[in-house]
Amino acid sequence: MSLQWTAVAFFLYAEIVVNLILCIPFISAHRWRVVFRWRIWGWLSSYWNKAFFAMIIVLVVLFIDAVREVQKYSAPQSTQDATVNPNLYDNVHMKLFRAQRNLYISGFSLFLWLTMCRVATLLNQTAITLENSAELQAQVDAALKEAKQHQEKEQMFKKVISEGEKSMAATKEQLKLELEKLSSQLKAAEEDRRKSNAEVEAMKRQAKGLALEYDRLLREHHQLQNQRPEDKKDQ
Repeated sequence: MSLQWTAVAFFLYAEIVVNLILCIPFISAHRWRVVFRWRIWGWLSSYWNKAFFAMIIVLVVLFIDAVREVQKYSAPQSTQDATVNPNLYDNVHMKLFRAQRNLYISGFSLFLWLTMCRVATLLNQTAITLENSAELQAQVDAALKEAKQHQEKEQMFKKVISEGEKSMAATKEQLKLELEKLSSQLKAAEEDRRKSNAEVEAMKRQAKGLALEYDRLLREHHQLQNQRPEDKKDQ
């Protein structure tokens, strides 16, 4: 195996290990989020896109080269030449086997590279989503708590209003009773006033009658006094 394919094979093994680690179920996305926040990833983030596309280009070139080698050693002409010479036949099949091996190595390396990057991105997005959902849950809990407090205040206000209405109804009933009592007292006072007025009128008429009687008696008294001197003169 040449140096480049040895490097690709080790890269494939490393990808398998990393993908298996990323797929471990008991490591949560939140922990991967903490790992992705390390400073080294922040330092490598500026080179990440270039390295990602460069690795894709390298693996695609190697994959195309492996496909070309497989087609080269799978051609009918190579098979016909190999049947003539047995040593050449073994050499052609050995090169075909190596070309197919390189094809599988480069193909799986490219596939696992894309898969690994996608899994890492999904883990990061999942962690961000969980953090946002936790914040949203906290906001929802706070909103529910506030709504519950408003509901309790509303119930308290309703209770106060109900008690106020009951108190107003009781006060209104009491005022109505007092008004009826005052009305009855007013009627009684009006009746007493009429009686008093009637008594006053009667007393006025009586006083007027007494005054007339007094005037009459006074006139009679004057007449009697006037008659006495005349009687004395006659005697």
